[in-house]
Amino acid sequence: MTATVTAPTATTPVPTVRPPSARLRAWATRAPLLPALIFMIAVTQLPFVATLVISFFTWNALYPKSRHFTGLDNYQQVLTDADLRQSVWTTVLLTVAVVLASLVLGLALALLLDRKFRGRGVVRTLLIAPFLVVPVAAALLWKHVLYNPEYGLLNGLLHYVGGPQPDWISGTPLLAVEASLVWQWTPFMMLILLAGLQSRDQQQMEAARVDGASNWQIFRYLTLPHLRRYLELGALLGSIYIVQNFDAVFTITSGGLGTANLPYTVYQSFYQAHENGLASAAGVLVVIGSIIIATFALRVVSSLFREEVGRA
Repeated sequence: MTATVTAPTATTPVPTVRPPSARLRAWATRAPLLPALIFMIAVTQLPFVATLVISFFTWNALYPKSRHFTGLDNYQQVLTDADLRQSVWTTVLLTVAVVLASLVLGLALALLLDRKFRGRGVVRTLLIAPFLVVPVAAALLWKHVLYNPEYGLLNGLLHYVGGPQPDWISGTPLLAVEASLVWQWTPFMMLILLAGLQSRDQQQMEAARVDGASNWQIFRYLTLPHLRRYLELGALLGSIYIVQNFDAVFTITSGGLGTANLPYTVYQSFYQAHENGLASAAGVLVVIGSIIIATFALRVVSSLFREEVGRA
């Protein structure tokens, strides 16, 4: 009996395919967004860097040969000059007045639209319309159609009831600018607060009514605490815009009569005095203030999202 010995056969190794790494997959996912990111950086960040560099120079466009590095002197001048300090105070006063008035009126309108009545959709559309008007067009509307002392609507109504005929822009210039901005930003506040009202826990509201709570008690102890985040969000987003507002001040008063805010002062320094360095320093301060407000706004938005996710 003979034994057969079989020689071992060589097996060809199977190539192993390594899966793409997580970093490679992440870059593949982000690649389509790179052109948009590059464009955004080129359009927004590079001009800001150029503005930041210019703010450290004494740079008058009429005397280009006298340009030289001055460090923080432009910022010191912005913070110590009496006219510039006045423009900062005007900016703060304008922002606080417009935001608070818009929030109060927006809350009243949101409470109205939260109720069911015939024609609510039409009323909501009409109330949103002021926010959709171009800011310059809105300022022109208030300046010529409402404020004009000769043919304006306000003086026409006062003349009809035998009242005085004031010159609104000359008599109350800052109030005239504030009223036009409140008219335009109240619908924005209304939309934010209306979204907050419609996100309330209806079972909790019904339970409060069953327990005998009045409408004021429901508003004071349930609705208002629920709207706190939405009020903060509206105030922060409104402040970001009003701090940078230029259209209403330029169109209605041309920055005169004590209504020149910081953006208008930047315009005056750059286009009228040709002080590029000083205007750049003031503009950087406006951007820094806007970034600080936007940071708080983003925190409020993220907290709202977390609350909605936790509620779901």
